[in-house]
Amino acid sequence: MRQMRQNPTKASSHDGAHLPILLDKVSLKAGSRLYGDKGYSGLPNETLLKNKKLKSAIQKKGNRNHPLSPAAKRFNKFVSKTRYKVERVFGSIKRWFRSSGARYIGLDKTHKQHVMESIAYNLYRAPNIILKGF
Repeated sequence: MRQMRQNPTKASSHDGAHLPILLDKVSLKAGSRLYGDKGYSGLPNETLLKNKKLKSAIQKKGNRNHPLSPAAKRFNKFVSKTRYKVERVFGSIKRWFRSSGARYIGLDKTHKQHVMESIAYNLYRAPNIILKGF
């Protein structure tokens, strides 16, 4: 396994604040669509995506006394049709392997745990995928 080099953050820190760090670690083509849940919504992340010439598919979030408009609800439904395909993988790993959190201390060990869970997920799904001819 390759050595993980990351800036450690507290588990209690908000995911949305880490989008700039994540985008610096990947190379996305201009015009690519970035999907995200409501935790990433907000003007700073929307501005960041616009500056990087990326399309935002971050779900909209309603606020107290400012519920979502019908257009925002339709947008969220549109985005969720793509996001669920990824989210169900995490849900399956959690359910099948009882993986509700990190079992180890440290980024390297936790990363290895996630890689092993991903391998096990793919091996578990492989017979059905092969039989269906995908």
